[in-house]
Amino acid sequence: MGLILWHWLLLLFNLVSLCCSLSSDGLALLALSKRLILPDMISSNWSSYDSTPCRWKGVQCKMNSVAHLNLSYYGVSGSIGPEIGRMKYLEQINLSRNNISGLIPPELGNCTLLTLLDLSNNSLSGGIPASFMNLKKLSQLYLSGNQLNGSLPKSLSNMEGLRLLHVSRNSFTGDISFIFKTCKLEEFALSSNQISGKIPEWLGNCSSLTTLGFYNNSLSGKIPTSLGLLRNLSILVLTKNSLTGPIPPEIGNCRSLESLELDANHLEGTVPKQLANLSRLKRLFLFENHLTGEFPQDIWGIQSLENVLLYRNNLSGWLPPILAELKHLQYVKLFDNLFTGVIPPGFGMSSPLIEIDFTNNIFVGGIPPNICSGNRLEVLILGNNFLNGTIPSSVANCPSMVRVRLQNNSLIGVVPQFGHCANLNFIDLSHNFLSGHIPASLGRCVKMASLDWSKNKLAGPIPPELGQLVKLEILDLSHNSLNGSALITLCSLKHMSKLRLQENKFSGGIPDCISQLNMLIELQLGGNVLGGNLPSSVGSLEKLSIALNLSSNGLMGDIPSQLGNLVDLASLDLSFNNLSGGLDSLRNLGSLYVLNLSFNRFSGPVPENLIQFMNSTPSPFNGNSGLCVSCDNGDSSCKEDNVLKLCSPLSKRGVVGRVKIAVICLGSALVGAFLVLCIFLKYRCSKTKVDEGLTKFFRESSSKLIEVIESTENFDDKYIIGTGGHGTVYKATLRSGEVYAVKKLVSSATKILNASMIREMNTLGHIRHRNLVKLKDFLLKREYGLILYEFMEKGSLHDVLHGTEPAPVLEWSIRYNIALGTAHGLAYLHNDCQPAIIHRDIKPKNILLDKDMVPHISDFGIAKIIDQSPPAALTTGIVGTIGYMAPGINRR
Repeated sequence: MGLILWHWLLLLFNLVSLCCSLSSDGLALLALSKRLILPDMISSNWSSYDSTPCRWKGVQCKMNSVAHLNLSYYGVSGSIGPEIGRMKYLEQINLSRNNISGLIPPELGNCTLLTLLDLSNNSLSGGIPASFMNLKKLSQLYLSGNQLNGSLPKSLSNMEGLRLLHVSRNSFTGDISFIFKTCKLEEFALSSNQISGKIPEWLGNCSSLTTLGFYNNSLSGKIPTSLGLLRNLSILVLTKNSLTGPIPPEIGNCRSLESLELDANHLEGTVPKQLANLSRLKRLFLFENHLTGEFPQDIWGIQSLENVLLYRNNLSGWLPPILAELKHLQYVKLFDNLFTGVIPPGFGMSSPLIEIDFTNNIFVGGIPPNICSGNRLEVLILGNNFLNGTIPSSVANCPSMVRVRLQNNSLIGVVPQFGHCANLNFIDLSHNFLSGHIPASLGRCVKMASLDWSKNKLAGPIPPELGQLVKLEILDLSHNSLNGSALITLCSLKHMSKLRLQENKFSGGIPDCISQLNMLIELQLGGNVLGGNLPSSVGSLEKLSIALNLSSNGLMGDIPSQLGNLVDLASLDLSFNNLSGGLDSLRNLGSLYVLNLSFNRFSGPVPENLIQFMNSTPSPFNGNSGLCVSCDNGDSSCKEDNVLKLCSPLSKRGVVGRVKIAVICLGSALVGAFLVLCIFLKYRCSKTKVDEGLTKFFRESSSKLIEVIESTENFDDKYIIGTGGHGTVYKATLRSGEVYAVKKLVSSATKILNASMIREMNTLGHIRHRNLVKLKDFLLKREYGLILYEFMEKGSLHDVLHGTEPAPVLEWSIRYNIALGTAHGLAYLHNDCQPAIIHRDIKPKNILLDKDMVPHISDFGIAKIIDQSPPAALTTGIVGTIGYMAPGINRR
């Protein structure tokens, strides 16, 4: 019995001994696990009954002491406790890519043998503990992707062995105040913080540095020339800061550079030719700066180039033939610059091109015929240049193509067959001289969402195959010579939101199936020969909000009552038809900003909601002698005008209107019909030049009117930024952040206001050039008109040259670019507009400068459109500022 008891006691002793013999590192880990929330697969494995933690998951030992702790990607949460500092022999800690929160414990500074500390991609907060100065053996520190804040401690200078320092994607502030006396850094990643100050010169002493990433901070000042000493540097990313000054030519000494990203700063000057020495360069990102001058030709000779992004600068120069020999080139974006010359004909033959964007330059010549030889091209954007010739068949046969924009060029010939572009979803060929028919093969581009071929010379019907483009949302074929019954073909496109077919020769009436297009917010059918009645099915398009334009179509009959369902409609144009009856159907259209009912046969009183348009100029009720305005008794503000007379009691009941119609029908039917027919035929043949300004004037307006009035406090004088033409210019900042220059045209003489508005609309509304002020919108509100232009931050050239306030320094290069840009704009007006346009008042006040000091010609209110007809047809009035009138005036 005693022997058995002895064995039991011995066994109990062993169990107690086993329980209590776990090493100190193991006990520290167990204590740590009480703060960290570990997954079951780890917590069940970490047992207090083990004598050592060396076999626990995530733990590695040396000499029975924990040396490595790796819980990366285990889904750990909770916080890091101070117990971690009790493991004196830790060499590596990796807790990355978890959801650990709280502060970094200062006790980590006790782990003086640490060589690697990775706490990246967690939710840690607070700052970097000062105790890190004790980690003198630390060579790799990863803290990226947390919520750390405060400044970078100067104690980092004591980490003499630090090679990799990654603290990106936090909220660190302040400047880079620490200095390495002996810098061994190989990678320094500080991106996406709030670091300010200058880039320190001492970085040039880090001869082993291969990666320097300061993307998305608030760094200022110049790029230090000492960076040119970094011969091993392969990645330099200074994107999205506030750096100024030139690009140091010394960067060309960094012969190992593969990626140079200096975009989205305020860098100035020219691109140094020394960058051509970077023979390993793959990515060159200089976009969105203020760089000027000619881009060095030799840079295009770097054979390793893959991505070249230079857009939104003022760079010039031409593309050398060697560009076509780059075998790795994938992305080239040069848009919004001043590049000239032809695109090398061999461009694309040797390169696996994916995206090309040369928009808003001065390229001439043709589109390279083999631009898609690599069969990888997805985006081809060459709009707003001076390209000519035909569209190569390779563009239409490119199976990888997704987006094509060739608008605003001088392309000719027929449109190629696009049937092989199964991935194509966007194509813009507008504002060219393309002819022929719309290819039926286009119906095979089943992913098409937006198609704009407006303002060309296309003819023939819309092929029925276009009805297969079931994903099409925007279709613009306006201003061509297309014919046939277009709408029946398109009724199946139920995702259509914008349909613009105005100014063609479509016929066949408006079919009832148009009600199937119930996603439409804009329907433009004006200027065709549709004929027939206005069907009630149009009233089913209850999402129409931007515009409904059915003008100049020979429509007859009454306005259907269902049109009153379009309660969100902002612009309605039914002018120049043969519509009759009353306007009661429009009584519910309370959102209208633009209305044109002129030159129809409407009769009866104008509904109360339309009375607001009586003071519009020209009147939207012109040419409707049967219309009248009904006034309540005692309303002294209600007065007749030269268009609308006061309704008599009988006319309120519609009797007089019916009598007049009967008399006209019985007494003048033959004569009236003959005259109406003559007027209609004359209008369709000649496009009614006399009234062209009127019809164009009542184009789609803007819902921004209320915002413009609010943002200028009802045009308070404190928002005035200038005067010109017939009005005053205000600065309007909308809630969206958009900034406009708003010209308010006011005149007691209706005729003058009418003329000035139409003149500016007809001129600005149809031309686009980087050196011409862009018309954004216009609208008419009773006794004044508003024209919304893009806002020019630097004001006029006159302000810069003669202003009393401090003005930008005009270096000779800037002066040259202003003169050159102005010349480009005038050349476009004189040579590329049809008919040609002479400004007649070029002076410093009419040359506006944007934030990049790019000139934009303004004030076309006195522009003279030169008709290409004999001189006898021209006006001879002198308009303009003496001393600034164009020499072309004297020639005439």
